[in-house]
Amino acid sequence: MQLITVFGSSRAQPGTPAFIEAHAWGRAIAQAGFGVATGGYNGAMEAVSQGAKEAGGLVVGITAPSLFPQRNGPNLHVDLELPSSSLLTRIERLIDVSVACLALPGGVGTLAELLAAWNLNHIAQLQGKPLKPLGVHVGWLKVIRPGLEVTPDNLKLLTPIESLQSLQRFLQGLSSAPVSGR
Repeated sequence: MQLITVFGSSRAQPGTPAFIEAHAWGRAIAQAGFGVATGGYNGAMEAVSQGAKEAGGLVVGITAPSLFPQRNGPNLHVDLELPSSSLLTRIERLIDVSVACLALPGGVGTLAELLAAWNLNHIAQLQGKPLKPLGVHVGWLKVIRPGLEVTPDNLKLLTPIESLQSLQRFLQGLSSAPVSGR
């Protein structure tokens, strides 16, 4: 089964708009026929996992036990845990296991993941290699545009996700086109 990696906040709490949105994203991904990969812990990662699991999807959690010793393993919805030894290894695995990446709102960790995926696409584009589709919650554009020196070509590497409907269109595009990894 092809996986879609979702980056998101560990702080989203059940019942909040951020948790509800992440749950809906996980459900939509599974309903489109994909499994999900997340950081495997709580917050948006758990919401995505729960939504995907409830819709019959495979859930992979790429954890980092040595970075987060206070966490007692992955969330209850994870089918397969893939522990990583470092932050950079974890981010690399999250990107490498998937056919596409999505970024929900989040903090510093989510931003690091998003920027790594985006930079890898930028390098692939410069080298004429296949790109990995990268969808971003539209809220990230408010951070990226004023805060970074980016060109229009850089921004074209991101697909803004404004609603559940735009997420579904993004997923349909993946289903209808062959996707290559790096």
